Amino acid sequence: MVDTSVVLSGWRLDNPVIPASGTFGYGKEFAEFYDINMLGTFSFKGTTREARFGNPTPRIAECREGMINAVGLQNPGIDHVIREELPAMKEFFHKKVIANISGFSIEDYAYSCEKIDREEQVGLIEVNISCPNVRHGGMSFGTLPEMAAEVTRAVKAVTTKPVYMKLSPNVTDIVSIARACEEAGADGLCLINTMLGMRIDLKRRKPVIANTMGGFSGPSIFPVAVRMVYQVARACSIPVIGCGGVETARDVIEMMMAGATAVEVGAANLVNPYASKEIVEELPREMERLGIERLSDIIGIVK
Repeated sequence: MVDTSVVLSGWRLDNPVIPASGTFGYGKEFAEFYDINMLGTFSFKGTTREARFGNPTPRIAECREGMINAVGLQNPGIDHVIREELPAMKEFFHKKVIANISGFSIEDYAYSCEKIDREEQVGLIEVNISCPNVRHGGMSFGTLPEMAAEVTRAVKAVTTKPVYMKLSPNVTDIVSIARACEEAGADGLCLINTMLGMRIDLKRRKPVIANTMGGFSGPSIFPVAVRMVYQVARACSIPVIGCGGVETARDVIEMMMAGATAVEVGAANLVNPYASKEIVEELPREMERLGIERLSDIIGIVK
């Protein structure tokens, strides 16, 4: 028997497969298709301090090898999630979950993270720093090392659970930002978030998406994600969750060989609701074909 288990900051997962935030809701819809307890865990919908309606429609644009979205962090707000979504989730998911937290100011991040930190169902907090900083002209918190570090310090000051910073690939040097987060106290890192993309409606001669640009995801970004995971894992000593274009068990293994301890599955869930289930089921067979006894042995094996 092969061993698919991995450990994230002391939290043991049965396997490294984690549906990514924004592609799995709060798990309820997917639980109607299969028993989602077979997953390592999942990262629930990105949550902000206040409820958000999100961006105007249309929000989605299809591409040959992926999709572009500009949903705009639509969510019911941190208080509703704690009061309604987490208790409902407990009925069908019996493991701890990852709480994905977003914000538009340092105070927003600290407020929401402090609140979610008290919830027993939460295993770790994933902090999305790809959000626009409203006090700095809309610049993303994750584009400058000092801004990323500031968010990290603020969140770590009010939490007890492991904090993983989710990094944007839309930067010149992702390693410097990853190091800044580590030095500021981050327990781990998650990368990459979506890249920036755009589609144009040729007949209307206007952008397909009302927001003009959006996050590009899907299989086309996988090589970029693998490269960034590799760079960051070699530069930092904290765990990395790899994300970006993952569709198969082989993708999971490749991402782990690059340095990821666990792997998030994003856009694939929107195309095929069984995507994460199929990866979990195929993983042991792929390990046997490749002569891998324990997944933990291959983390960062490529030098």
